[in-house]
Amino acid sequence: MKLILNILGIFVIVFLIWLLSYKKKEVKIAMIIKGVIVELILAFILVKIPAGRIVVSVLSNGITKVLSYANDGIAFMFGSLADAQAPTGVIMAFQTLGAIIFVSALFNVLYYLGILSIVIKYVGKAVGKIMGTSEVETFVAAANMFLGQSDSPILISKYLGGMTRSEIMVVLVSGMGSMSANVLGGYMGLGIPMEYLLVASVLVPFGSMIIAKILLPQTEPIKAIGEIQIDHKGDNVNVLSALSEGGATGCQVAVSIGVSLMVMTSAVAMVNGVFGIFGLSLQQVLGTVFAPLGALMGLEGEHIRQAGQLLGSKLILNEFVAFADLGPMIKSLDYRTGLVMTVALSGFANMGSMGVCVSAIGALCPEQKQTLAKLAPKAMLGGFAVSVLSAMMVGLVTLF
Repeated sequence: MKLILNILGIFVIVFLIWLLSYKKKEVKIAMIIKGVIVELILAFILVKIPAGRIVVSVLSNGITKVLSYANDGIAFMFGSLADAQAPTGVIMAFQTLGAIIFVSALFNVLYYLGILSIVIKYVGKAVGKIMGTSEVETFVAAANMFLGQSDSPILISKYLGGMTRSEIMVVLVSGMGSMSANVLGGYMGLGIPMEYLLVASVLVPFGSMIIAKILLPQTEPIKAIGEIQIDHKGDNVNVLSALSEGGATGCQVAVSIGVSLMVMTSAVAMVNGVFGIFGLSLQQVLGTVFAPLGALMGLEGEHIRQAGQLLGSKLILNEFVAFADLGPMIKSLDYRTGLVMTVALSGFANMGSMGVCVSAIGALCPEQKQTLAKLAPKAMLGGFAVSVLSAMMVGLVTLF
């Protein structure tokens, strides 16, 4: 039964996105089928093939080890407040959000050295050859394995003005359907396994292309740009400068996330206060509305309602709120359920992300701001669908 529901779920998500398509008759069915097959194969390699699982495990352990070094800096600044075993217990502002600053600094160094650009370039070329998409949009989709919705467009800012509406849709969908590497440490601090997060990240490029090209197929002439040239040095004069700038950016991100979490938690409490008059809660409402997606992921029993609640929290609030709820329960879940729920929640697609994308990308290319504003609502739903589709792919392959 789980197998049938999982397969049905993939068809349902693709069909629902097709209903939102701007050009239904122009959707290239062969491209979509190819993308789904390739993503299924990739999910199978990552989740079922021993060699693939070993690679994911090694990367996960390596990243976890690197993240552990952030604790030294946090302890230096905040003393015992950085220790979850201290009498003060777990303090998210220091132990979870603090790691974001270090990871942001580290990734800025990797970007400065050109290491990230090389990886993104070759992954983008592979995705482009398979899907038959343009250089610039596949580059962005690949970049969103590591970078977020407002980071990856910076890499191709000088090409934004000449991009078609279909290519802009890829930028938006892949951005909102992805996670930025500098927040992975924050998710892990909430109790989410790094291994699960890596699986979700790797599936972003193909999932984004599938959804974006259904929402807005490529019908306009594409501007040929040849080899993409990326200025990865920026204003940094050396590694120390890159490290410092990355840390400052990470601090802004951490503060922004902290403020958002505080406000959202308070808002949920207020809404629950109103709903309580009728014997309800926001969590119960979201769990009921989004429960069908949990069922179509092949989940069972109470997990269907839990998945619905988490998905609703992610879309209406943000993924950090959802991961904060998932973290305490994930150790009690079986491997498949925990993995599927994590992948489904991975990504920035929520109500607030539309404004972030329009303002951030619009600042890089003002002439595209009107297009961005028009495409953003459907792109947000597309970004949400990217994560759900990836979760269904992963859930399907775990059944074999």
